[in-house]
Amino acid sequence: MFELIGQMFAYGFLVRALIVGLLVSLCSALLGISLVLKRYSMIGDGLSHVGFGALAVAASLGLAPLAVAVPVVVASAFLLLRISESSKIKGDAAIGMISTGALAVGVLVLSLSKGMTTDINNYLFGSILAMSESDVWLSVLLATVVLALFVVFYRKLFAVTFDETFARATGLRAGLYNMLLAILTAVTVVLGMRMMGAMLISSLILFPALTAMRLFKSFRSVAVSASVISVVCFILGLFSSYLYNTPTGASVVIANIIAFLLFAGIEKIRQHKIVAVNR
Repeated sequence: MFELIGQMFAYGFLVRALIVGLLVSLCSALLGISLVLKRYSMIGDGLSHVGFGALAVAASLGLAPLAVAVPVVVASAFLLLRISESSKIKGDAAIGMISTGALAVGVLVLSLSKGMTTDINNYLFGSILAMSESDVWLSVLLATVVLALFVVFYRKLFAVTFDETFARATGLRAGLYNMLLAILTAVTVVLGMRMMGAMLISSLILFPALTAMRLFKSFRSVAVSASVISVVCFILGLFSSYLYNTPTGASVVIANIIAFLLFAGIEKIRQHKIVAVNR
């Protein structure tokens, strides 16, 4: 076992993937709880498509991918919230419009760029080879900022997640913290896209939160358990990817699906026991 671990981490790209993957898994699990409870979880999927378009344009122009994608996706998150709050276009429709438009731009740019068409799969489904050393440093910095802001504003985010109307009534600037949540999600999505891909990154936001909610009910317990689930599933996905030569992003998603089914099964067993005791 230890020999296998030593062999794996003799490769620099796997070490980079582990560092970024663990940080992104933590960020996405924590943010995913609020997004799922607010029924705005598909923002991750929409922003990943925007990120795909931004990465494609950056690659075709020879620019640093993350340096271009982060501000573009953050601006899109701001735009999504503004459209949802101030126009007749509802949140899900706004996400659909912006995400499909950005996806179309990305595919078009890559198809027109000579020698870039083979990279479409890497952008759509991710590649652990895509993380350069400079990407890792930038990812560590941004992920640390995301985690720090989540901890600092934990109570405020908790308030707008469970009862936004009451939070506004108490004087809390709910719109500001909704924007903070969207921006943190945008940064997390971009950081994870390089490895997970535009099609799969939203799974890191959805599955850990939904899995933890099968067995845990308080916000804090769900946050802790979702973080642990997300990290463990990422590590298992990375190991299985190395052992069986499977795509990392898909392997991580499969690990999350298995965890969800396991927790759902335990929930069913617990409910049956409670019913049996009450009888």
